[in-house]
Amino acid sequence: MFSAVKSLVKDDSGATLVEYGLLLALVALAAVTAMSTLGGKVSALFTNTSNDL
Repeated sequence: MFSAVKSLVKDDSGATLVEYGLLLALVALAAVTAMSTLGGKVSALFTNTSNDL
């Protein structure tokens, strides 16, 4: 995976800094959405486990 990222960074034939920024923003948005969706469920799971102990 790291070699693919390195090759993307070294290849400057098509992608610009703006495109990398947009890609990073999309990945960050997906991560925040996933964390906010699953965050409450994971918190409840740990709370229930703690209470059972």
